[in-house]
Amino acid sequence: MSVQTPTPSRAESAVRAGIEQFVPPPPRSLEEAGVSPSLVEQLILKNLYFRGDVMGRDLAKLLGLQFSVIEPVLDFLKQARLVEVKKSAGFGTVSAMFACSDTGRNRAKEYLDDNRFLGPAPVPLKEYYYAVRKQRVEPGWMTKQTLKQAFSGAVTTDEFFSKLGPAVNSFKSLLIYGAPGNGKTFLAEQLMNVDTAPIFVPYVLQAEGQYIKVFDSLYHEKIDDDDDEISALVRQEEKYDRRWVRCRRPFLTTGGELTMGMLDLMYIQAAKIYDAPYQLKANNGIYLIDDFGRQQITPAELLNRWIYPLDRGRDYLQFNTGSKIEVPFECFLVFSSNLNPNDLGDEAFLRRLEYKMYMANPTEDEFAAIFHGYCRKLKIECPVGLLTDVIETHYRRTGRKFRRCHPRDVLNVAVDLLRFEKLPYALTKELLNRAFELKFVPMEPVEG
Repeated sequence: MSVQTPTPSRAESAVRAGIEQFVPPPPRSLEEAGVSPSLVEQLILKNLYFRGDVMGRDLAKLLGLQFSVIEPVLDFLKQARLVEVKKSAGFGTVSAMFACSDTGRNRAKEYLDDNRFLGPAPVPLKEYYYAVRKQRVEPGWMTKQTLKQAFSGAVTTDEFFSKLGPAVNSFKSLLIYGAPGNGKTFLAEQLMNVDTAPIFVPYVLQAEGQYIKVFDSLYHEKIDDDDDEISALVRQEEKYDRRWVRCRRPFLTTGGELTMGMLDLMYIQAAKIYDAPYQLKANNGIYLIDDFGRQQITPAELLNRWIYPLDRGRDYLQFNTGSKIEVPFECFLVFSSNLNPNDLGDEAFLRRLEYKMYMANPTEDEFAAIFHGYCRKLKIECPVGLLTDVIETHYRRTGRKFRRCHPRDVLNVAVDLLRFEKLPYALTKELLNRAFELKFVPMEPVEG
């Protein structure tokens, strides 16, 4: 088995130089970039093949490198008659227009047979490894006040924060369990609101000659340099290695569709490159496995997959060739389940999950607070005494349990009824009775 073990590199020296926040410095040479001239040659020829005439500065931008870094490769390609200079604006090679020669087009086709990747030059795995370590949250990063700000607008208690806070602060693993509709997924999603420093994520990694796509616009929210305050280095020099994307800490979620194969490198046949698994894309962020216990794989199989990464902070991924690489594992792994934890596994199994948090049914006061809060959100008035009547009719008399989702679900149906029937925008007893009838199945068995 071939295993590539990364070591600290120039990114580490940049941090040691006194940079407060990790910022990947722009490489000044191919050696600093950790890429070979032949790799840059392939990217240049493939881009010219598909894009036609491209200006020098635009080629550099496509590769995420400064023009001075790729210029020696362009000079070589010109001498080898693989590229041609179509025209120049008179400001040097950077403003010249480049195109593939016939020989260059044939060479590009050969490269495209290997892979069809055209994006920014890849980041070496060792650079990424160090960046993830540097960007992980530090012990004590979370305070109760910070956590409360993330849940502003939600109905919570001090006990809730006292339970959740240590788990989030550890950034290890958490099992949230309880009845459906009590806000387990909502709880995890609200953690996206925690105010943290942005991170840098590479577009693509290179390991053992293979490309691994990491940046995913579905999960990585890009931040422009002028969106908020950034590190002193970026403010001063206004530049960083453009093979990286500055973004918010990611939040990924998967549910019952999750399979074991999704947790390893996934080969993209059309492009002949690999897509990173969910946990790699979630590094320095949160990965929520929703509906835990209802996947196609058993809870034991799924948790066993995480034992080593959770314990050691590193993971092993496999190429379809059979070779493996070591990658960092630095995500907050959150499991959410409607099942009884004892049905998920034995004591030794559950011990692997660092924290457990039970989401109980809301009390009547909490239910009322949630109901009135959602009324304010919908800008609809709830007459005095109406909610008391609703609770008596649809909960006390029927034995129905309070759920945190009920106010939202019932009020949404009520508003739909108002809009459909063109009624005045106000809550009534009759309206809410109809909403409950449409939303819930009868508490008594249906005859027929």
